[in-house]
Parts: sequence; structure tokens; C-alpha cells
Amino acid sequence: MRNRILVIDDEKSLLEFLRMLLEEQGYTVRDADSVSAARAALAEDTFDLILCDIMMPDGSGLDLLKEIKQSPAADTAVIMMTAYSSTKSAIEAMKLGAYDYVPKPFDVDELKVVIEKAVERNELLAENVYLRKELEQKYGFSNIIGRSVRMQEIFALIERVSRTSSTVLVQGESGTGKELIARAIHFASPRSQSRFLSINCGALPETLLESELFGHERGSFTGAIKDKKGLFREAAEGTLFLDEIGEMNTTMQVKLLRVLQDKKVRKVGGHEEEPVDVRIIAATNQNLESLVEAGEFREDLYYRINVIPIEIPPLRHRREDIPLLVDYFIKKYADEMGIEPPRIEQDAMNLLEAYKWPGNVRELENIIERALALASSAAIGIQDVPTYVSTPSRRTESWVELPTEGMDLEVHLESLRRALMAQALDRCGGVQTKAAELLGISFRSFRYYAKKVGLTGSESPQEDKVAVEGG
Repeated sequence: MRNRILVIDDEKSLLEFLRMLLEEQGYTVRDADSVSAARAALAEDTFDLILCDIMMPDGSGLDLLKEIKQSPAADTAVIMMTAYSSTKSAIEAMKLGAYDYVPKPFDVDELKVVIEKAVERNELLAENVYLRKELEQKYGFSNIIGRSVRMQEIFALIERVSRTSSTVLVQGESGTGKELIARAIHFASPRSQSRFLSINCGALPETLLESELFGHERGSFTGAIKDKKGLFREAAEGTLFLDEIGEMNTTMQVKLLRVLQDKKVRKVGGHEEEPVDVRIIAATNQNLESLVEAGEFREDLYYRINVIPIEIPPLRHRREDIPLLVDYFIKKYADEMGIEPPRIEQDAMNLLEAYKWPGNVRELENIIERALALASSAAIGIQDVPTYVSTPSRRTESWVELPTEGMDLEVHLESLRRALMAQALDRCGGVQTKAAELLGISFRSFRYYAKKVGLTGSESPQEDKVAVEGG
């Protein structure tokens, strides 16, 4: 799509010249020979760039610039033109928000360059807006899935925390979504227009970590061939996520503590400190209190980063969220693969709900992605779930764990009953009489509960015989 340019000038010959020049460059041009005509054009149409003369017969181009910058077209780049070039008018135009200023008579090549730069600026702004929307959609609050009591409490806490700049410590097992929580806080905060940067504190040696965080001067160490800004400066007015902060060695802990206390950073090899304005969100899968007691993590740093703690429960402690997460990941990967989202059979869902999930949400996501990639039918069944998920040793212990936020015992027992019955049916080839024997209950009881929870299978001994013979 060609960029639209509005040219405003009272000289007819100049308007014709600029129209020809700009249309040759591939732009769509509309012109106006007065301030009133320009107002009418702006009311009727939208433009990517405006070229505006300062001296007009029915008003001032500077006044029109003020109006533009207070209108819905405020982001439109405006280049001011005048035959009455002066430093004073140039400064005033720039203060009012003009993108640039060119005196008449202007050099055609220079004018082309200024216009090209203004158009590139517009495209960059549009791309940034698009990317920000993409990031907000991907990492926004709505992408954290959960209806459990504990997750609802976390959602409420995120909403409150995001309005502040307080330091947050997110704790939870690997795969629970700590960075997703951190990003959600950032994108819901007043800092969302600035950058969110992250670093894994346990993945880098001390020297390299210090350089990544604080920057370095050229020649400060072997391999420092140019100056480096450092993440604290690059995330200015935004958020810096320090992942796995429990892995940071004590020397780096001292240096980080100093920065958090003084809000100033000094580059490696540098001599001057620079103030920094950045929000810190730290995360760990370790028990920092235990590390403090063992002398492996500084107590003063712990209290500095633990201003607002958020504890993310493991997936096995919020089983009611599993169906929601499964549905979310099915839709996500079906969309990426360009296929219709398959349904998931209840037997397969039962296995997923009963599994212990040592890898938490990340493990569940991987299993669903794998199932969609390998599924041979329009439904995800037990055959599409890894065999280790159905291993008893990986299920039984999780069934008797009480979630930290408590549970609805009747719902849990019903889910447990259904899962065991489904596995018994699967093991007995769908024959209810044999499944009932396996569970130590009567056929009548099995049939009653099977109907109640929606399980299918042959419903009488005679039908069982047919099912076995037919199988």
C-alpha cells in the first residue's frame, strides 16, 4: 500500500511540482492551498506524512501543527516548510512536535531523503505497534490459564502488583510458568511501553553475567572489542527478569545488591556510575530461605528481592486446571499446524488428570503438541499419550496429595473413580464384568457408576461374551 502524503502550501506552482515529484516516488498525494482546505482534507482522510508551509494566507502553519498534534492524527509525521527561514521558527516547530524542518528554496535530493526517513519512521512505528500487540496477545494476562482457587488468587495479586514498581519474587517448580507470570505483570503495568528483558542467572559464568547485566567498557577484558550497554540500561523504564536467581554466586549477589540499593550501575572497566530506572522481577525454583540458612544466598539480597512474593503451585496441586490447559494447547497447536482442533477422548483426559506432572505445565504443553503432530485420527486418544503417563508409580502418589489451597473432596473422588474405572475398562478390553472384578465391585455397581460418569462398555455378561468373541 502506497504512503499517503498531504502537501499544504499557497503556491500553486510548488504544489504541482511536489505532486509530480512525490508521485514519481510512488506516493499518493493530496494537496491543500490554505489552512481551511488542509483542515477539510484532514477531516476527510488520513495521511502518513504531511508537508506544511508555515506562512499561509488564512493562518499559520504552526497553529495548524498544534491542531494536528492535539488530534487523532497526532502520530502523523509533519515536515514544516518556509521561505522565511529562521532559527526561532525552526525551534518552535520542533517544540510543537514537527518531525523535521526544511527551508525554501529546498534541495530536491535533501527533501527526498527527509521524506524517506519520515516514511521509514512511520513504518517502524507501525511495526512496533504490531509487535507490541502480538506480545500482549501472547504474554498478556488472558494467556495464564487457571480456574483453581490458588490461580484466581494469583490473578488478583498480579492485577494489584502490576500497578506498582515494587520488586517481585516469583517462586515455583520448573515448568510452572514463572516467566509467563513476569511478562503478564510487565504488560499490565505502566512500564508496558518499554522493554521486557530476561536473563538466566544460572546459565552464565560470573564475568559474563556481570557484563550482560551491567555492561562493559571496550578493552576491559579479553574479547571486549566494543562498549556494551548492559541489560539494566537496555531495559530502562521497563522490566528486567532475573530468572533462576538462586543460581547466582555470592560475588555477583553482592554486586546486584549494590545496584538494587543505589539504583546506579557501573560498567565492567568503567569508573562512573549511571542512574537506572528498571523494575526487577526475579524467579527461582529453589527454596531461597533454605539457601540463606545454608549461607549460599545473601540474606540482605533475599529481603531486597522478596518485596512481593508470588508462589506458583505445581500442576499436580491444581488438577481442575488440566482440562482448561489441554483445550488451550490443542487450539494453539492446531492453529499453528493449520488443522482443525481435534477433540480429546475422555480416557485420554483421565490419564492426563491422574498423572503427577513433574514437568508441570511445560510438560503438558509438550505432550499435547506431540499428540497433535502424531495423532492418526480426528481425536486424541490413549494411544497418543506417552506410555509413561499411565505408569502407576507416576500416578498413585499424586492422587493422595492435598493441594495447598484445599479441594472439593467429592469432585476429586468422583474424578478418581472415573479414572480408575476407565483404566479398568481399558485393561479389560471394554468388558464391564471383568473391569468390575478387577476393581472388586459388583457388576451392578460398575454399570451404575459407568452410566453416571459417561463411560461406555458392554453392559451385561451376555454382551461381554459377544464383545470378547468379537474382539
